[in-house]
This record gives sequence, structure tokens and C-alpha cells, in this order.
Amino acid sequence: MKKVRLKNVILLVIISCLIVMTSCNKKRDESSGKLTIKFSFSVDNENFQQDTLKYRNAADNLYEVNEIKFFISDFTLHTSDNQSITIKDNNSIHYTDYDLPKTLTWAISDEIAVGTYKTISFRFGLSDEKNKTYYYVNPPESNMSWPDALGGGYHYMMINGKWLKNNILTPFNFHLGRGQQYDGENITGFIDNSFVVTVPASSFTMDENGVTLTLNMNINNWFCTPEIFDFNHFGGAIMTNQTAQEVARANGQNVFSIKKN
Repeated sequence: MKKVRLKNVILLVIISCLIVMTSCNKKRDESSGKLTIKFSFSVDNENFQQDTLKYRNAADNLYEVNEIKFFISDFTLHTSDNQSITIKDNNSIHYTDYDLPKTLTWAISDEIAVGTYKTISFRFGLSDEKNKTYYYVNPPESNMSWPDALGGGYHYMMINGKWLKNNILTPFNFHLGRGQQYDGENITGFIDNSFVVTVPASSFTMDENGVTLTLNMNINNWFCTPEIFDFNHFGGAIMTNQTAQEVARANGQNVFSIKKN
């Protein structure tokens, strides 16, 4: 009888140990941290200066930038074993406005599992699925609305500024958004001009203390790589110019870089 009781005690001890070990392993497996994205701006190797006529693009346009506003969405982390984790916070949409400091930091609410992530990607702008008119009813996001006649939804980006045209300071609105298909002057369809950016050299390791990354936009690259964007050729407004939108899409692949703080 004593041997049976002793066996039962030993069995209970073993089971208890296994439960504790499983619990510890589960906690270890479920360890996570928070990811914060900060947004910064440059022009080539210089920090961006607003309202300053000092920048030249590859077409030799002398220009200044007065406003920068844009959406990114479908922010995704890619693991070393080829898994993809899309951020759920705010429907994986973030609005950034240079003039609104609170929008220059995205403190993502998702718990991100500890471990190494090899790349970061996101959609610049909004896919057709998310780019719905009246999705935003309050400013500042609602101020990004795209005209219904041109397809509705929202601008992906507004970069507003001026360039020197024939020695006259001339406004430009470098606005990206939904494109149009035309038959003569009639619109026959719309084009999703949003695009996915895979940020180079964006690997990082998440730990329980969290990670802050800075996503930098090199403004000049919108106008030079791989296509040369000439304000004198495309003019100051491109919302109805699909050729200009496609140049911007191509160049947008090379605009962003990321670094760990």
C-alpha cells in the first residue's frame, strides 16, 4: 500500500513539473514587444527644410516643398522563415502629416512576437478594398478626399510646393491617387495606383523592451529614380495624368529607408 502511495506521489510530482515546464515554455513562446514607427524626411543627404527654395531634382528643377501628407497601409513584418505578419492596429492604416507632429509617430498597439524579422513592407496609399469614400469623416484624414468624378476615395499623398518656371515661382501639387482610364474626354474606368514597398535593409530583432524604427522619406527620389520627373514637362497638377502617376509609382519604390534608433 505504501509503495502504491509513493508511486502516486511521484507521479503527481512529475505531472506538476511537466505542467510548470509547459507553462514556462508557453510564456517564453508568447513573449512579445511593442513596435513604434517614427517618420522622418530628407532631401538626399540633408534633413528636409520646409518652405525653402533650395532643392534641385534630376531634371534641374529648383523647388521647395510646403506640405507633405500621405497614407501607408498593410504594414507587414516578414520573418526569417518566410512568414508574414500584417499589423492590425487601425486597420493597418497610418496617416502622416509633416505639419502634425502627433502623426509622425505610430505606436502600434499589436503585440509583436520576440524574434528576428528580415524585412518590412507596406502599401503606399490605400488598396481599392480600403480606399472607400467616407471611410474618414473627420479631419485631418477626411481632408485627403479624392474627387468622386476621378474615382473617389482618398489621396495616397499630397506633396505641395513651388518650382521656378521661367524665373517665376509656380505652384505644384504632386498628388498621387486613383487613376482614370479615358476614351477621349470620357472616363471609362479607374486604376488602383497604390503600390507595395519592400524597404531595403529593414531587418530588426524584437525583444520584450520593444523596438523603435525610423522610416525616412527621401523627397528628391520621387523625382529621379528610376524615372526623371520634370515639372516643366508634367506641369503642376497630375491627378488626371496617369503617365505621371506611373512615373511616381516607379520612383516610390526607392523613396523609403529605415533604421533602428
